[in-house]
Amino acid sequence: MRIGFGFDVHKLVDGEPFTLGGIVIPHHKGAIGHSDADALVHSICDALLGAANLGDIGLHFPDTDPSLKGIDSKKLLQKVIQMIAQKGYSIVNIDTTICLQAPKLRPYIPQMQEALAKAMSIDVENISIKATTTENLGFTGRQEGISAYSVVLIN
Repeated sequence: MRIGFGFDVHKLVDGEPFTLGGIVIPHHKGAIGHSDADALVHSICDALLGAANLGDIGLHFPDTDPSLKGIDSKKLLQKVIQMIAQKGYSIVNIDTTICLQAPKLRPYIPQMQEALAKAMSIDVENISIKATTTENLGFTGRQEGISAYSVVLIN
């Protein structure tokens, strides 16, 4: 059994779509990045890659690769699942925390769990998603960005 930790941050700007946990959430701000800027999926990818000692998301999916511009991050996650499977690993469970001042995420968590479970071909019960604010402190509190943390256990 191996444990992996992942972290990701993206800037939030007005008028961009807000993709998080594999779904689009209605909000006046969205994250920007080379891909669809899904901070939760990116943190899960990094945690899985780290657990399997396969480097990080930037190594495998660099933001200098034009073929990845605007890509659905669930596709990256599926490639990561294939990579860890090639090393003989499978997911035991995933625990995540999203730091975001707004919007409130609780209503969207079941949809995110479903989308991620489908992308990874695992049971929804093996994916924990929590959300918290930073009590208006820091870049997340000022609604300038989002951060996501993930811990995974693979076997």
